Amino acid sequence: MLTLPIRITIAFSQLVLLSCLLACQPPASKQQDLSTTRSAADSSWMLLPFVKTDAVNPILQPGNGTFICPVRRRSIKWEAKDVFNPAAIVKDGKVFLLYRAEDAIGKFAGTSRIGLAESTDGLHFTRFAQPVLYPAPDEQQKYEWEGGCEDPRVVQDSSGTYFMTYTAYDGKTARLMVASSKDLLRWTKHGPAFARAFNGKYLNTWSKSGAIVSKYENGNIIAQKIKGKYWMYWGDVNIWAATSNDLRNWEPVLYSPGEKATIPLRHYAKDIPEIKTVFGPRPKKFDSDLVEPGPPAMLTDKGILLLYNSRNIPAIGDSSLPEGTYAASQVLLHKNDPTQVVQRMESWFIQPDKPYEVSGQVNRVCFVEGLVHFNNKWLLYYGTADSKIAVCQLAN
Repeated sequence: MLTLPIRITIAFSQLVLLSCLLACQPPASKQQDLSTTRSAADSSWMLLPFVKTDAVNPILQPGNGTFICPVRRRSIKWEAKDVFNPAAIVKDGKVFLLYRAEDAIGKFAGTSRIGLAESTDGLHFTRFAQPVLYPAPDEQQKYEWEGGCEDPRVVQDSSGTYFMTYTAYDGKTARLMVASSKDLLRWTKHGPAFARAFNGKYLNTWSKSGAIVSKYENGNIIAQKIKGKYWMYWGDVNIWAATSNDLRNWEPVLYSPGEKATIPLRHYAKDIPEIKTVFGPRPKKFDSDLVEPGPPAMLTDKGILLLYNSRNIPAIGDSSLPEGTYAASQVLLHKNDPTQVVQRMESWFIQPDKPYEVSGQVNRVCFVEGLVHFNNKWLLYYGTADSKIAVCQLAN
């Protein structure tokens, strides 16, 4: 992620909420209840309301651990600058976070690596001393150095193998990558997700943020096939889809012959017009500038629930949110056609209003990326201002 309210008193919060229902305009409130929107249509598909866990936030901050970088060949403080954008998974009765950590050296304001932390309650974490995925003198170094390995999302297959999608950045192009592991500690890199698709046509296409469609069952996040294929949402301007037979090699979903794009293409999308846009930014709203997948998408009886991140530009979007605000929302996709939007929230459900969310490496950022069901609670983990990590919980 290259990541970033109208304020009213609590006495008027109910009036604003009612106005949102009638006028479909973003509400504003000082309350900690993050479910500040409700659709006039069925809203039972939404995972709401989330409440920030202020008593423990931020749950993870930069650390002083050292690590012998196999590329630089010297000891560095690998998470001294920032920690953010975590994946979350439940294993052995604990919550594990795989998070992006940056050092403070190098020409890209720090190299990113993936760290690991564990918790018995989902709120208080102990970090492992060494990163578990990082640039090294291997086949992927040309993609990962020296920007690093960024923004992981983790699921399992039916056998229990963990699959991570992450972003490699070489200083010029971001590429969506895949790795697998049996234990979350030792990872095998499989290279760029689109390396083999259409004879390598999209190998050098800017790609990132892969959220694989999964079922959240008994604390596990298990990748699911739909009509014989695994599905994934990806992108950080528009959101596109891809399919796979093995969770390693992915193909972007293209428009069918004769099918035309109905969503305006933005930014680098103009270079890949044949890739089918699932949904994109919306004018006059909080998600006016870009949209980007959050945690692994959730396959439910009502459809596929995707929590997504977005960025606002007041001139074309929501004038009540400051420039560059990253807020998160939710969308429901059809369970038999993952490229079809069924319903979409009209506003955000979480946005930056805490000091550690407002000020940091990138200001005004709440970036959701890890979601687990643990001890009968839904816990959502997010990066704050590209600097720290926080958690919110689904209210009962």
